[in-house]
Amino acid sequence: MVKYFLGQSVLRSSWDQVFAAFWQRYPNPYGKHVLTEDIVHREVIPDQKLLSRRLQTKTNRMPRWAERLFPPAIVAHSVYILEDSIVDPQNQTMATFTWNINHARLMVVEERCVYCVNSDNSGWTEIHREAWVSSSLFGVSRAVQEFGLAGFKSNVTKTMKGFEYILAKLQAKEAKEKEKETALAATEKAKDLANKAATKKQQQQFV
Repeated sequence: MVKYFLGQSVLRSSWDQVFAAFWQRYPNPYGKHVLTEDIVHREVIPDQKLLSRRLQTKTNRMPRWAERLFPPAIVAHSVYILEDSIVDPQNQTMATFTWNINHARLMVVEERCVYCVNSDNSGWTEIHREAWVSSSLFGVSRAVQEFGLAGFKSNVTKTMKGFEYILAKLQAKEAKEKEKETALAATEKAKDLANKAATKKQQQQFV
C-alpha cells in the first residue's frame, strides 16, 4: 500500500521570478535539512526545453523505534535525493520529479511538482504537488509510511517558506539595483542640464 499526497500552493510572484528563485533556494533559514546540492547533468534539447538533474544531500531524521529495530546502515542520518526537472520557458511551465536513492529498503518518497502561471492572476505562480510514500518492510510498513508522509508535509511547509524567503531577497536586490539605476540616471541628467546651462551662459557672454 502507498500513501498518497496531493496539494496545491500559490506564490505571489511571477513565473520568471519563481524560476530564478528555484535554482537559488538553498541555503535558507527554512532549509537547514538540505546539506548539499550539485548539478550532475544539464542540457537544452532541440525544442528549447531545459533538462537538469541535481543531487541533494539531506538530513534523515528517523523515529527512535526505527533506530532500535534496524542496523545503522539502514537508518543512516543522510539521505541522497535525485531531482529531475524539465523547463519549458515558452509555455512558462516547469516540472520536477524527485526520489531518494538510498534507504529504499526502508522507505521511498517520490514527488512530482508542476510550476505554472496562476489561472486567476498572471503575476502569480501555482505549484501542483503530488507525492507517493511507500515501504516494503514487513510488519511496520504502515507505520513507516505514516512517519514518511508526516515528514513530507512538514518539509513542504518549510519549502514554501524558504521559497518566499529567497523571493523576497531577490526582489529586494532587484529593487535596490533599480534604485541605483534611477539615482545614476538622475545624476547624469543633472550633469547634462548643468552642462547645457553653462554652455548657454557662455554663449550669452559672447553676444
